[in-house]
Amino acid sequence: MRIGKYSRETRETSIEVSIDIDGTGLSNVDIPIGFLGHMLEALAKHGLFDLDLKVTGDTEVDSHHTVEDTGYALGMAFKEALGGRFGIERAGNFLYPMDEALAQCAVDLSGRPYVIFRAEFQYQYCGSFETALTKHFFEAFARGSGANIAIVLLAGEIDHHKIEAIFKAFAKSLRLACQLNTRIGMPSTKGGLDL
Repeated sequence: MRIGKYSRETRETSIEVSIDIDGTGLSNVDIPIGFLGHMLEALAKHGLFDLDLKVTGDTEVDSHHTVEDTGYALGMAFKEALGGRFGIERAGNFLYPMDEALAQCAVDLSGRPYVIFRAEFQYQYCGSFETALTKHFFEAFARGSGANIAIVLLAGEIDHHKIEAIFKAFAKSLRLACQLNTRIGMPSTKGGLDL
């Protein structure tokens, strides 16, 4: 069982997360930003990850701390679940259509955090979620998990569909990268990741 847990308590947020990366896509998400909760449920479903997440945050200030800390905590839980990353595919990519939107994502679980993010949004908000924080969520996830993430939005008109296509492409890419392959061993010519 590849399960990771992480908890984080600051003056700004309180987060408890558990992830089973070999799950079936079940999720129990409690977060004060409804649209982000919807995206995290999609992440679990399309990645086949079982996700339990409870978040409180200072959303009376704005949603920045909550979004960023959630991304980081989720990344840390993934890092724990992956362990030494022995036998994983390590990299995955996916092109996901969502109505008029089309997003491509590539993930490398290299241990080295980096994000390429090329997407623009028309409006400041989707519900109470600030669209500009989409990039920050993935940057925080990359820091927590040690992942290299490249996201390119190729088409789209409706911000909801754009962001949902991004999250679903990320979910599928991450699932492919996490998959075990008995022929691989350590997926690095260095002899180890995080080196």
